[in-house]
Amino acid sequence: MSGRLALRGVLQPDWVVRGTVVTLPIARLRAMGIRGVVLDVDRTLLPRRCRLLPDPVRQWVRSAAVVMRLHLLSNNLDQDRIRWVGKELGIPGTAFARKPRRGKLRSVLATMDLPPHQVAMVGDRILTDVVAGNRLGLWTVLVRSITCDGDICPHDRLQRLEKMISTGLGADLRESLPQQLHSL
Repeated sequence: MSGRLALRGVLQPDWVVRGTVVTLPIARLRAMGIRGVVLDVDRTLLPRRCRLLPDPVRQWVRSAAVVMRLHLLSNNLDQDRIRWVGKELGIPGTAFARKPRRGKLRSVLATMDLPPHQVAMVGDRILTDVVAGNRLGLWTVLVRSITCDGDICPHDRLQRLEKMISTGLGADLRESLPQQLHSL
């Protein structure tokens, strides 16, 4: 396999969602056999400088937690922030994950006690969230970055740059459903 094909594989999310995490259909995840979700925090659940979780995020997490195991996984060095978000949402969290490195994600998977193919890594970053999840065989879901009020962030330059680099290396980042969901 050439280096370009290998890069495309690690950069390719299984599912590219048109909206933010709150538009991710929980029932469809379950229908795909997903039993656990690892969630990025910054810009996936709330903007980095925001100190109040958007109500739609709280509602989505509450609904997802009823049917799936959830865990926060953030590269943020501020353990107090990640602990606060976890407490607010009622789910465990891990800070300073160093994604795309796999060490902390492996630890999270061990605590979830689920095989990788039953876990989705959901985040707004290709070069950290998607790559980390793909390297361990998780379902990877790329969502749009979120604003303080729960809407799509219209000016996420970093995500736009990552998409440009990834598509240049062969990843297909058009909004789409995974193959398994076309028949559901």
